[in-house]
Amino acid sequence: MSTFWQPLLAWTSVLLWLFLWLLPWRPWWPGPRLEPQGEGAEPNEAHLNEITALVPARDEAQVLPTTLRALKAQDAELRIVVVDDASSDGTAQVARAALGPRGDVLRAARRPEGWTGKLWALEWGRRSVETPWTLLLDADIALAPGLVRAALAKAREERIDLLSLMATPRMETFWERLLMPAFVYFFQLLYPFRLSNTRLPWVAAAAGGFVLVRTALLERIGGFGALRGALIDDCTLARRCKRAGARTWIGLSRSLHSVRRAGSLAALRDMVARTAFTQLGHSAFWLALVTGLMVLAFAVPVWASATPGLRMAGSAALIAMAASYLPTLRYYGRSVLWAPALPLIGLLYLWMTWVSAWRHWRGRGATWRGRSYPGSAAGAGEP
Repeated sequence: MSTFWQPLLAWTSVLLWLFLWLLPWRPWWPGPRLEPQGEGAEPNEAHLNEITALVPARDEAQVLPTTLRALKAQDAELRIVVVDDASSDGTAQVARAALGPRGDVLRAARRPEGWTGKLWALEWGRRSVETPWTLLLDADIALAPGLVRAALAKAREERIDLLSLMATPRMETFWERLLMPAFVYFFQLLYPFRLSNTRLPWVAAAAGGFVLVRTALLERIGGFGALRGALIDDCTLARRCKRAGARTWIGLSRSLHSVRRAGSLAALRDMVARTAFTQLGHSAFWLALVTGLMVLAFAVPVWASATPGLRMAGSAALIAMAASYLPTLRYYGRSVLWAPALPLIGLLYLWMTWVSAWRHWRGRGATWRGRSYPGSAAGAGEP
């Protein structure tokens, strides 16, 4: 490489990180946030009999009892509906035992062509909702007491039509501690929460693990049929709601946690690869562009810091990069010593994106819970 291109690459990487730091909406900063009211606070007047919680579940017998215990602890007035999506592990029986008289367990009908399994289960459950609000909760999300009440109070006070919270990821194994805080960090770079929470129509985000939405709004957009083939259903839902004139809000919370065990590198790779190339619209152009940007952002600083004459630029980029990651690490209570690993983390996520593209090009599409979804649509007529 010529002596002209080497410093150009190195200093462009520095400018890229400085540009990120100077963005007024601070996408690297973890927030906004929502937590339940603390002790001593005046109780809000949100009544949970206004909410039906829909929990789609396919082969979730292992994690569902934890989720339902936490959901039942929110309030005795909260209606809970578990929708069994053709499970083979006794999910329905486990749900009935965990709920007792506190809720209903429905078995979704055979999935029609063009639907993803989760969205069909949600649509099946939505048809039984009669309350003003619907809570969409993944089967592997455990809530701290008071969180649903706090979410409803915020939505009502601020006239929010769709409120979503990103769960604290599980961080027990080495690979989870390495990759999962960065998952939230990259999600916020891609979907800046502060921009998503404005009226701007071109950016909308939601985290599918916890979505509180007005039932009438779901009806207005055509139910989940309006996004029936979407693999990235949460952000698609937020986008549809914004287009309908609704106000959406997304934030972080330490009061909801993922309880699913997916601690190996292979499991985390498959989680990311399921939707990464779909996020790029299955476009080779966008894949090439993203690859170039991530190499510039994560590989070039490491190379420059080891190259005589470029070490100042490489070190400056690495410092700016690590500093942008520190707020996320602190928010999740992780050691700052993980920050220098961000170049490796970024390249691992790039590898997972290429795995997603390769699987798509080979006709494998996304695979989840024993189902394969070619392209962005559900398989035809599978149960």
